Amino acid sequence: MSAADAPSAGPDGERVQTLLVLGARGDLTERLLLPGLGDLVAASGLTDLFLVGSDRGSGSDEEWRTLVARAFAAGGANGPAVDAVVRNSRYLAADATAEEDLRRLLASCRGRLTLYFALPPAITVEACRALARIGVPEGTRLVLEKPFGTDAASAAALNELLHGFVPEDHVHRVDHFLGMSTVLNILGVRFANRVIEPLLTSEHVEAVDIVFDETLGLEGRAGFYDRTGALRDMIQSHLLQVLSLVAMPAPSTLQPLDVRDAKAQVLRATHVWDDRPGRFSRRARYTAGTVDGRSLPAYADEPGIDPARQTETLAEVVFAVDTWQWAGVPFRVRSGKAIGSPLQDVTYWFKDPQHVPDGLVGDVANNRLRLGIGHHSLRLDLNVNGPGDPSTISPVTLDTTFGPGDLLEYGEVLRGVLEDEKPLSVRDDMSVESWRIVEPVLDAWRDGRVPLDHYPAGSAGPEAWAGRTA
Repeated sequence: MSAADAPSAGPDGERVQTLLVLGARGDLTERLLLPGLGDLVAASGLTDLFLVGSDRGSGSDEEWRTLVARAFAAGGANGPAVDAVVRNSRYLAADATAEEDLRRLLASCRGRLTLYFALPPAITVEACRALARIGVPEGTRLVLEKPFGTDAASAAALNELLHGFVPEDHVHRVDHFLGMSTVLNILGVRFANRVIEPLLTSEHVEAVDIVFDETLGLEGRAGFYDRTGALRDMIQSHLLQVLSLVAMPAPSTLQPLDVRDAKAQVLRATHVWDDRPGRFSRRARYTAGTVDGRSLPAYADEPGIDPARQTETLAEVVFAVDTWQWAGVPFRVRSGKAIGSPLQDVTYWFKDPQHVPDGLVGDVANNRLRLGIGHHSLRLDLNVNGPGDPSTISPVTLDTTFGPGDLLEYGEVLRGVLEDEKPLSVRDDMSVESWRIVEPVLDAWRDGRVPLDHYPAGSAGPEAWAGRTA
């Protein structure tokens, strides 16, 4: 396809923008990216989008359109705008690391270009090096998936590479967790309620838990996961971003600069509790078991796994956030796979009442504010006078549900990218800080200072981990 074949304007004369997906035939594109895009197109009536898919494998425009249409339908998208994007989409076979192929891809695009790297991290870096050599059209936006580097030094080097051919405000480091409506609800609950936000300080809060346990096992991702593990895959990226929302000071506005400044302030203040990663981190991996009626083999027996790597499927770290608001409050961050009773919550544990008058009897439980990450819920645990004897205290839970977001997670992410809104994007300094925070833990594990525990798939984790720790 030549540049002349690409549309230059939509049906009403608006300027076309191009979304070029590198790695168009990969699992990420078909399973997550395209359904999210279809959802966005259907919801917004987006008609000025020229979708181009590219991958190393040969293919035709019609094959690509069939894939796009199938993925859009899987996300429930339909309507004239959806049909128009499918009909106008194109496929180009290319090697994303080859300069001549990249020149051909760039020449095929029209309007403002957004390059989405749906590629393995190492290939993304090579593609960016090639783009730095040949240059990109003015105004080009880059969209990169995690992980952003493999440590603080490589993340800083990648940032420097990107800044060599596009400015920082044209880079979107996406984290689809931040597109979850339940995660975004953290901001509304915290900052729109006078009865909540003043209590979320070290004066009243004893500890904070951020937990994302799931029933899923390896699910055929050995090539990626065995070199990554739960700490890098979930805590270093997703859950530290959640922590920054949970602990950040109130921004002046929800504009990108204000939100990301507030989040970055939290990450700069975060470190392993007492700077003792050998004491305040834990790791484990699952053995054979049953989850939701499915039998799972031991992680070490899964195809493609190297048991000698000691890759963890469950990780937990206690962090300190040394700001005036949170100094002295432990933040326990945990994520695990193949957990039988998964918990996906942010929990603020409040301190005991300062004084319970004599005459009130019964168990006075800790107050808790629980915000569901993986489900749409808010729960507040209180103590009230129970039925019968009015001096008897009973715990109760007030709960409500959040409505689901208008868009799928990747639809929300893509809306921010295509409309150039960046509160959900990870800024360059934050990508480095996240690695800086977990590197002492990785060093402690590499040195054997933290044992690798085990737990049966379908259990709540190792028996020795039972109960909340801080």
